[in-house]
Amino acid sequence: MKRSVGIMIAIGTAMGIGSAVAQTGNGTLSGPHYNLNIIGHTQCPGSDLVGTDRHTIVVGVFGDGNHAGKSPTHITPQNKIYLIEGDTFEVLDGNACDGRAEFQLPAPSDYYIFIRPLGKPGGSATISLCATDTMGTTDPSDDVIVCSTGVILTRDKGQSKFKNVTDELTTVVLADGTQVSLFDPALQDYFWNYDNNGLRLAQLRFYPIPQ
Repeated sequence: MKRSVGIMIAIGTAMGIGSAVAQTGNGTLSGPHYNLNIIGHTQCPGSDLVGTDRHTIVVGVFGDGNHAGKSPTHITPQNKIYLIEGDTFEVLDGNACDGRAEFQLPAPSDYYIFIRPLGKPGGSATISLCATDTMGTTDPSDDVIVCSTGVILTRDKGQSKFKNVTDELTTVVLADGTQVSLFDPALQDYFWNYDNNGLRLAQLRFYPIPQ
């Protein structure tokens, strides 16, 4: 069985829906998908928020800036979602507001990622794929964070539509123009940086690419 088919079956089974894929009026696809909500909180929960069927990750509503060019030792885990490679989509630790959140997902070759901002109008956030570049050495003192340009989410009034952000959330372009995909061993410690400025809810959907 091809890996993409396995992902489709796993998603469809988890969501309890069929395998048909078609465009919808909200900018995304219909059919089997995994749903992930990123929820902004003003007060951080006091637990790690673990659970095998959890589909939410909590972040703070504060801004956290762009960490590109910084040393990994100079950043905190808050508002960062560390990405763990696995065969299925699963929230391993749902608290990025007051600690290290972890989200498991397959390598990015067989699925699309869509996102839309929701909640009270007026908030915004930027989500970027980041990782550690060891600069080809074993000396951690020259390690540096590299990030994608990211996706800007602005919650305007009216209906909010999904947009396809697969490339932005699964690819980092280095200074020399080299494109590095999520989980490529050329970089380490991949995470989504969530620079939040009042956005209460972002909804992500992961769809298997039709074969």
